[in-house]
Amino acid sequence: MRNDPFGQSGGQAPRRRGGLGSLRWLILLGFLVYGGCYYFSNRTEDPYTGETVLIDGSIGPDEERAMGLQAYQEILSQEQPLPKSDPTAQQVAAIAQRLIAKVPEVTAELAAEHGMAAPEHWRQFEWDVNVIPSDQANAFCLPGGKMAVYTGLIPVAQTEDAMAVVMGHEIAHALLRHGAQRMSQQKLAQIGQMAGAASGMDPQQQQMVMAAMGYGYLLPYARTHETQADEVGLMLAAAACYDPQQSIGLWERMSQSSGGEAPPEFASTHPNPGTRIQTLQSLMPKAMEYRQKFCR
Repeated sequence: MRNDPFGQSGGQAPRRRGGLGSLRWLILLGFLVYGGCYYFSNRTEDPYTGETVLIDGSIGPDEERAMGLQAYQEILSQEQPLPKSDPTAQQVAAIAQRLIAKVPEVTAELAAEHGMAAPEHWRQFEWDVNVIPSDQANAFCLPGGKMAVYTGLIPVAQTEDAMAVVMGHEIAHALLRHGAQRMSQQKLAQIGQMAGAASGMDPQQQQMVMAAMGYGYLLPYARTHETQADEVGLMLAAAACYDPQQSIGLWERMSQSSGGEAPPEFASTHPNPGTRIQTLQSLMPKAMEYRQKFCR
């Protein structure tokens, strides 16, 4: 058939390839339109920051709390926390209570700064905090207010003020609905993956595109979340009568405890300690104003 002197068979193959190529382009275009519609129809204004963020409309606060509770229960079933009567657990719980008590005032103040109404989703949080024995210098607050502090954080924090800064940061992640934002970003990334596959890209090309999306979009987005949580958390700590200036020494010790093994900032979900300290220093006048206004 390839030797047909009239080239009929050879002429048909390009048309088939062209038809397939056109179909792929149509499919790709469809995914791009879908991705664009998803992005623009799920944007909302964040009262804490005044910024436009992506939160899937199908992920409501109730769904977030349910997922947070499920994750919390799974973690506590695998990592036995200290008894609530333990002195360390009681000290951490007291810090949490002071921070939580300032959520209404700080929320209202930050929203007012951006000319927006204060959000109400946090009023449905069922706050809880546990201390988990571990060498990890870490803490978290899940959607719905479920918190944990790992004992490895205590020698790095050293003071109640520094511990309050860390815990305020984690509470801020929940207030800012960063979990829902991350899930929405992941869905957008999945749409991009499907578009790449539909366009006929080979696996290596798809991997390169996703890596570019990660470095150029997803990782900077994650670092933005950390910076936002630093600011909101610092205001919470200051309003709760803790010393926000303790945050500087905290992140210096955090950097030392990591042994300089952190990845470069562009490849990380977190700002490097130097960038973080600069941001916190720039926020210090505002934090001191919050301390003067709300610490009583």
